[in-house]
Amino acid sequence: MSRTSGRSEIMIGLLDSPVAVLHPDLAGANLRKIPGRRGGTSVQASSAACLHGTFIAGILCAKRGSPAPAICPDCTLLVRPIFIETTLTSGQAPSATPDTLAAAIVETIEAGARVLNLSVALAQPSMRGERALEEALDYAVSRGVIPVAAVGNQGTLGSTAITRHRVVPAPEPLLDAPTLLCPHY
Repeated sequence: MSRTSGRSEIMIGLLDSPVAVLHPDLAGANLRKIPGRRGGTSVQASSAACLHGTFIAGILCAKRGSPAPAICPDCTLLVRPIFIETTLTSGQAPSATPDTLAAAIVETIEAGARVLNLSVALAQPSMRGERALEEALDYAVSRGVIPVAAVGNQGTLGSTAITRHRVVPAPEPLLDAPTLLCPHY
């Protein structure tokens, strides 16, 4: 972060949830929505999905000096929502099916992403869905795209098709799961 703030031609795919693009810390950020079944702009700014997507967008491209670290504020963020924006109960985290994530990975790469941020929890695992996800990650590798996977969503560490993939390094959790959702976002 001390050496660079990134460049607009470097595109990072945010496969997450809609983002509250009007958040003041995201003003001036290079955000581009990728069409999909779900819109890229948050409708319910207080929904768990929108809070998560906006927080991750903030970590990546908020203004420097904002509460989020703003790792690469000058890069272009390709927002491809995969979570449904609904009201969740009792701490339930947003999740996506492996098929939904696989399709979003391919669409985001075809839109120009060079890095994929995968801070996702998977629901409804199936052999077919896991296979589709492995193929999408293989496609990413074949195109020189770097997948970055988070661990610890939903307060657990576990194995998924993402973390088992041959090019995804085995990460160590940096934060406890309850601190992942910043109340500021």
